[in-house]
Amino acid sequence: MKQFMDKEFILDNPTASKLFHEYAEKAPIIDYHCHISPKEIAQNKHFKNITEVWLGGDHYKWRFMRSCGVDEKYITGNASDKDKFLKWAECLSKAIGNPLYHWSHLELQRYFGFNKPLNPSNAEEAWETCNRVLSAPDMGARDIIIKSRVTLICTTDDPIDSLEYHDVIRSDTSFPVKVLPAWRPDKAMNIEMPDYCEYLGKLSSISNITIDSFESLINALKTRMDFFEDMGCLVSDHALEYIMYAPAELSEIENIFRARLSGRDLLSEEVLKFKFAFMQAMAKEYVAKNWVMQLHYGCKRDNNRLSYERLGPDTGYDCINDHTPSYEVADFLNALEEKNSLPKTILYSLNPTDNASIGTIIGCFQNSDAVSRIQQGSAWWFNDHKSGMLDQLRSLASLGNLSGFVGMLTDSRSFLSYTRHEYFRRILCNMFGELVENGEFPDDYEILKKIIKDICYNNCVNYFRFPIDCI
Repeated sequence: MKQFMDKEFILDNPTASKLFHEYAEKAPIIDYHCHISPKEIAQNKHFKNITEVWLGGDHYKWRFMRSCGVDEKYITGNASDKDKFLKWAECLSKAIGNPLYHWSHLELQRYFGFNKPLNPSNAEEAWETCNRVLSAPDMGARDIIIKSRVTLICTTDDPIDSLEYHDVIRSDTSFPVKVLPAWRPDKAMNIEMPDYCEYLGKLSSISNITIDSFESLINALKTRMDFFEDMGCLVSDHALEYIMYAPAELSEIENIFRARLSGRDLLSEEVLKFKFAFMQAMAKEYVAKNWVMQLHYGCKRDNNRLSYERLGPDTGYDCINDHTPSYEVADFLNALEEKNSLPKTILYSLNPTDNASIGTIIGCFQNSDAVSRIQQGSAWWFNDHKSGMLDQLRSLASLGNLSGFVGMLTDSRSFLSYTRHEYFRRILCNMFGELVENGEFPDDYEILKKIIKDICYNNCVNYFRFPIDCI
């Protein structure tokens, strides 16, 4: 029997062990999509205890605690930080088969040197150990990033963001990690939202463009894109419930936009037409700037209305949305391609049954502009566990070019989440090891080394054109 989460964790054969320890483990990390705060990086925030850095804002853990029947006061309520931690330790001991078990223990081991399975009997010891480590002067947000061997981070930023903290970070030569903004224009697209006109007022103010038409909206966004580009932005990201295909004439889009400005509630068909036109306009600009477009779709957000209204968004009330049929994804990409406005694109579906359809769709739009110009993104959100990652990797390998894959990201709000890259790399190396050991791929370590290093790091550098060196 293997030891609990030892150095051979998930590595089931000698080839897997060699690939991980000699190549993958040594590769630095690029986190090209996350939700950590640039302000906390700029200020090198120190955390008062393990609960603040571990449980604060982590809706993955919150969902599991609710599943264990924990009272909300220990999750998002007014219980003490210590009591919240003790409740989490109690829940974690029950999390067999859940990726939270692996993630949490990797974080305990790598950052705090706590190598025991966390449970109620040692939770007090873990609380003291973790808090003692966090109290050290070299355990601020920046320090954790450096200890994790991260070289570049892309945050998630709204068009009206000032990016002031990105400027602070960029100006500080003592911090060696590049922190770049990523363009997230969801609020400018979500025309059906109650506060949409209020948001347009803010966008108008910061862009110095009066927004009274769809054309002026796009011009205001283009102005902000220029600013983001000056700040180093190379990546966009869109959160979509589903990918839409609803073409309409520009005159109809202008009428829809003006109707919304006048206060009229829009029909669902009008909303879809507007959003499709919006995405077309954005994609055209991404091609011009050579930005990567990321599309995260297949999520139905903010369910359980009573809990959402009490706690707000990103608190653990989202689920898989299986609305998007594969033909609409294909039609969407084709509509952009026909107008020469299909940028390098990464597709992430929250629905794991979409793996095969994405794998076949992306093959229809590849060309010599870039290796794997259209990508299937890493297993996302509810799928970034062992079986979900393996399913995505095997599907991509079977239907496309896994060697051109841009690899893992954290998609996290926690500075301790970089161990997810290790988790992914162990799974990747074990999959490759099985293929080699089974005689399905040669034990040519020069080729294997290159593929591993490319997926872990180099493909990301080249695909996004990040201003750092390959390894």
